[in-house]
Amino acid sequence: MNMASHEALLIIDYTNDFVADKGALTCGKPGQDIEPNIIKLAENMRKNDDWVWLPTDLHIPFDQYHPESKLFPAHNIQDTWGRELYGELKPWYEKHRGEDNIKQFPKTRYSAFAGTDLDIRLRERDVDTLHLAGVCTDICVLHTAIDAYNLNYKLVIHSSCVASFNQTGHDWAMEHFEKVLGAKIVK
Repeated sequence: MNMASHEALLIIDYTNDFVADKGALTCGKPGQDIEPNIIKLAENMRKNDDWVWLPTDLHIPFDQYHPESKLFPAHNIQDTWGRELYGELKPWYEKHRGEDNIKQFPKTRYSAFAGTDLDIRLRERDVDTLHLAGVCTDICVLHTAIDAYNLNYKLVIHSSCVASFNQTGHDWAMEHFEKVLGAKIVK
């Protein structure tokens, strides 16, 4: 493994609850359509010895203190089908999870940085560029991008690898990434 890579891919919240037809807070078809693109991107980055990390929303049932409990239905509950990685990402991750550059970790807020050691882990590895993929473009991907920007990471948003259940919000976030956060938008 080439530990000199300065790039990491974050695949954010690509779970059954956010993507599958029967998911609790699903993007539905837009989220499902990006699946092959996410797998291809993850595999390309893995083969390039880049870091591929999967920050994944984690909630406990009936958490009256979590602010999302008042905004959204229960989702990504610990140890449920809804929190499992969606589609082909699950077997891809299972196949590669033992590799040094592949890691899944829990997050409990929109941003993958909030309440996690993500920034420390990235800095330990001299990562300066983050590639973002996953769902929802205008919620967890957006909040992760804002925190990354504020921490001086370069951002690359893969437009064919992000989706939301709100097309207006998705379009707004894509423009915000580029115009306000200085992100490079690639297909």
